[in-house]
Amino acid sequence: MTSGKAKGIIAIVASAFGFALMALFVRLCDDYGSPISSFQKGFFRNAVALMIAAVAWWRARAAAAVDGNQWQANAIDGNRERPTVPDGARGRAKVIGLLLLRSTLGTIGIFANFYALSHITIAEGQTLNKTAPFFTVIFAWAFLGERATRRQLVPLLLAFVGVVLIAKPGFAGAAAFPLAAGLLGGVCAGSAYACVRALRRLAVNPAFIVLFFSAFSCLASVPFMAAGFDPMTGAQVLILLGAGAGAAIGQFGITLAYGYAAPREIAVYDYSNILFTAAFGYLFFAQVPDVWSVLGFVAILVAASRMFRVRA
Repeated sequence: MTSGKAKGIIAIVASAFGFALMALFVRLCDDYGSPISSFQKGFFRNAVALMIAAVAWWRARAAAAVDGNQWQANAIDGNRERPTVPDGARGRAKVIGLLLLRSTLGTIGIFANFYALSHITIAEGQTLNKTAPFFTVIFAWAFLGERATRRQLVPLLLAFVGVVLIAKPGFAGAAAFPLAAGLLGGVCAGSAYACVRALRRLAVNPAFIVLFFSAFSCLASVPFMAAGFDPMTGAQVLILLGAGAGAAIGQFGITLAYGYAAPREIAVYDYSNILFTAAFGYLFFAQVPDVWSVLGFVAILVAASRMFRVRA
């Protein structure tokens, strides 16, 4: 296994842990005060990442701005590929366009996912959200030319089967619109990650990618928060800061991961989020997995093991 793929696996598993940590804090938030709107939670989700990314980007610029281009950084450390760095106004426009597309898709995905989770079960929302790795591979294949082989697609399919076994979504009688919103969240997240892959191939600073997205999402949340701000307790503020820290780990992890390796090589490891979420559910909410969930965990682990052995 190449060094880039190994680093990509580590980064995407760290990302999965961060997003599971975020979900844990978001779930705990309403237990320590009055319910808070999804937009308000989303603002905190991105505000902490915004501050962390701003510091990281400033330090990276101070340490490694070799060509003086504020939109780009050095070649990706540990990446097997040679980054294609665009020059001049045309290259800068391409980078800005990808940043706007990534941020727009990511923000729509967050809002769609939060809406779905407010109207359907968490199990259904989780299943629909975990279509994202499939769409990342599909969009990277269609638009970036990163063709996936059958040996790479089979573990991804097996992992998705594991997600279905764990979540056991009950689609019968569910409202069509919230289900469509949940699926839209998965599509947007997957396509946004493909944009991240494209930006990292262009050697764009990962901290700047997170910074741009976080600022964009925070600004998009402000009008909804202004329309109806929910007062928070001190405990809720601290919990949401924890959620923001988890989201920052998730964002940096996914951004670094798709710089080190192509989605077809590592996307399956994003499903480790399910394992972390299940562990948190058991530890904090005494949620004991049933037989079907255990089979789902096994399927995900087997898929990850198979993908680990697949050569790029």
